[in-house]
Amino acid sequence: MNDSPDTALATATDSSHPLVQLFWVGLFAAGTALSARLEIPHQPVPYTLQTLMVLLSGAFLGPRNGMVSQMAYIAAGILGAPVFAGGGAGIARILGPSGGYILSFPLAAALVGYLVGRRHSLIQVALSMGAGLAVVFLLGALHLFAFYTHSIVTAFEAGVLIFSWWDLLKLSAASTIYFEMGKRWKRLPPPPGDSGTN
Repeated sequence: MNDSPDTALATATDSSHPLVQLFWVGLFAAGTALSARLEIPHQPVPYTLQTLMVLLSGAFLGPRNGMVSQMAYIAAGILGAPVFAGGGAGIARILGPSGGYILSFPLAAALVGYLVGRRHSLIQVALSMGAGLAVVFLLGALHLFAFYTHSIVTAFEAGVLIFSWWDLLKLSAASTIYFEMGKRWKRLPPPPGDSGTN
């Protein structure tokens, strides 16, 4: 039995409907995949825009859906979709130098989603996102240390320090984007009957 146009419209505008939630989760997962392809080659880990999307997914989708979007991104890559940097795919990328960073994405998105919902100024938003970025750096550097460099100093230099200026730019961009757009949409999709401002 086909749904009536009124039923279809109600589904599209009901933010609690699973299909609406799935749309936004998929959109941010796809955005993370696209941001991985915008890279500057560098060894052992390339410069990409992935963490920009990770921070925004947590902020806009909230802790649960933000985490799910990044889990979907990782699952797609493990299953063979060319969503990792350089068009890479497969479990080998998780085991490679970038693995710790990639695996941190769901945790970082969940943390940002939790913290940013309780912050209202640009500085507070930036600090919340900075906490999420710290998770990415921590797990990324620990992975490099455990499996590649075996030196905490080298892992810090190659996995954190070298990216500090780049990720500060992304942190500034993500904070500004969310702060400005969050004046209208603090969450995507907004709660039913909510204009997004509060």
